Amino acid sequence: MSASRRSGATDELGPDGPEPGREGSDGSDLLAALLDGMDAALCAFDADGTVTHWNREAERILGWIAAEAVGRRGFAGWAVRSADAEEVEARLMSAMDAPGRQVHEFALLTKDGGRVLVRTQSAAVRGPDGKPAGVYCAFSEVHAQIDLERSIALSEALLEEASWGVVLVDADLRPAVVNAHAARALGAGRTSVLGRPLGELLSQGVEELESALTHVLAQGAPPAPADVWVSVRTPEGERRRCWRSGFVRLASPLAEEPVPLGVGWMFQDVTESRQAEQEASLLRFRAQQLHRAARAAAECEDPAEAATVHLDFALAGFADHALIDRVADGTANDAEDAGPVRLVRIAATPSGTPGPSRFAGRAGLPVRYGEGHPALQCVARSGSVRAGAGSVSAEEARAWALSRQWPADAVHALCTVLRSRGRTLGAVTFLRGSGRNAFERSDTMYAEDVAVHIAAALDLAGLTGEAGTRADGE
Repeated sequence: MSASRRSGATDELGPDGPEPGREGSDGSDLLAALLDGMDAALCAFDADGTVTHWNREAERILGWIAAEAVGRRGFAGWAVRSADAEEVEARLMSAMDAPGRQVHEFALLTKDGGRVLVRTQSAAVRGPDGKPAGVYCAFSEVHAQIDLERSIALSEALLEEASWGVVLVDADLRPAVVNAHAARALGAGRTSVLGRPLGELLSQGVEELESALTHVLAQGAPPAPADVWVSVRTPEGERRRCWRSGFVRLASPLAEEPVPLGVGWMFQDVTESRQAEQEASLLRFRAQQLHRAARAAAECEDPAEAATVHLDFALAGFADHALIDRVADGTANDAEDAGPVRLVRIAATPSGTPGPSRFAGRAGLPVRYGEGHPALQCVARSGSVRAGAGSVSAEEARAWALSRQWPADAVHALCTVLRSRGRTLGAVTFLRGSGRNAFERSDTMYAEDVAVHIAAALDLAGLTGEAGTRADGE
């Protein structure tokens, strides 16, 4: 039976009811379909308090079908306890004389005798003359309403007050909703990022992020959060950040089949902690390399060979090439020395295929370092010197490296002085290609630790005599 009363009588809450034999009319069927398709339970009363409409959701909650409910006067004795009926009906019918909607909570009876606490919204229904002709009442179980309110409150809290970024991305991978925290992380306003491609907000990491969003749209949420490294474009320049990201697929609850509406992306900035972890891991690795190099060098009969062992162990994960240059006259007595310092190349890593360092400089001829060369500066200052090709073309970078007597692919250099027993013995140079970052302060400290071991080995070898003799005699 339809959710509305089907008789020949005129219905004060709507158009004339269908006449006998016309129950299949379009107007009645449309009204029944609308009422029965509602997610909320709905009933309506005329001015006398008689039930005129009763939809399927009301039937599901209370168990009374439309044929049993429509036509009854009030709820007394069937949907409400007799002791409560007068109060409930008074509160419901008071909506006829009140503006807007009224919200109430009370207990209704189910057909099997149980009680259900419901929350109702009631409002007056106006007739053609504008006067109240009845009341409609939409109601739902309180726990369902509370669940809905909690969901709405959670959504609003996430998008307003959350201490992590929340971005709702549509199916085209463009931000549709952004909370305040996410807008600050993206370096833009909440409205200015909406509808823009992610590539306009991020300079690096866009491909990885879009790949993750596409995967979530197709396969659903991943089992665990993921770290995404990005570079954010800001008025102050680019900022390298690490965002701990979680993803959920958003699907429409109104469709029979899941229809993706987009992706919910939640993230926290964990850059500082990830950088601290990377630095700690790097320190552990370098300490292990120094330890392994010392153990291996202790097994070398020739101290000069021990120097190259330290050089080879230092290269792992640190540089692409390395060179050892000694002072041509044995040692340099710092600033008191007269005349320019001349350096002789005694060892170098192969510039082609990877391999162990090789001894060089059999002829003992000085390297053609020009004035102001980083290695010469390093020896003159008794300290470390960093250098780089800068932002130039590949050909210019190649010319820069070759003019300094370095392998052609070198773009970053770090020269560290070799000192032992208060004397300057030479310099060790570490070189990186274009695929690596420039040397930083932490790299300089590590290079200086390696240089101490190399200098001690060369000093032990008697660099001007034994090392030179070994290089010439091989």
